[in-house]
This record gives sequence, structure tokens and C-alpha cells, in this order.
Amino acid sequence: MSGKQNFTISLNNIIVYGFHGVHQEEKTLGQRFEIDLEYRLSNPPFPWKDEERATVSYVNAHKIVSRVCAEKSFNLIETLGNRIIEEMRSRYSIDLIIVRVRKPSVPIQGILDYVEVEVEWQA
Repeated sequence: MSGKQNFTISLNNIIVYGFHGVHQEEKTLGQRFEIDLEYRLSNPPFPWKDEERATVSYVNAHKIVSRVCAEKSFNLIETLGNRIIEEMRSRYSIDLIIVRVRKPSVPIQGILDYVEVEVEWQA
């Protein structure tokens, strides 16, 4: 097989409770956040090996998202998304990471489902 293979792993709609936001009520009461994480392996083995060490475990990726969301309060969900990317990059050989952070309970006057920020990093 010629060419390069890519493997993209997606974790969709991770639900976390956090204290992120600009308003004091958001920092005090907290709220639900929904997070999607996609990442692509930098140098997948060729031929592919059916072994856990050949990939970046989605279990570990989920733990990173949960820990980053719980460890600190961020004013902006953009910063939260960027922090998740920093943690993934510091631990794994990945050449693409996309994080989407959704905030369903937005303190604005108006009707909408949620606000979403997408942060992307690519090598």
C-alpha cells in the first residue's frame, strides 16, 4: 500500500461540570459543558499493529479533558479548549487536534441552544 495512512480518533459530547465563565455566578454555581475532542496520530505504525501502544488511548484522552475542566476555572471557553490542546500535545505525538467546547446555559438575553467555540491546532 503506497501513501500515508491517517487515523483520527473522536470523542463526542463529553459532559463535564465546570466553573468557567466571566460572570461571578458562573464561577460560583458552575454549569454543564459539552466537549468534542478529535486528534490524529502523527506517525501511525505501518503496517498497523493491533496493539494499544500503537495509538493514543481514548480513555486517557477522556481523562485529560475531565482533569483540565476540573483543575482550574477559566474565564473563556476558548482558553479551556486551548488548555486541553496543550495537555494533549505535551503527552502524545499528534499532528492535529480539534476541540469544540459547548456552553448550553449562556447568560445572555435571547434564545439559542448553545454557544460553541472550536480550537484547532495542526503541526
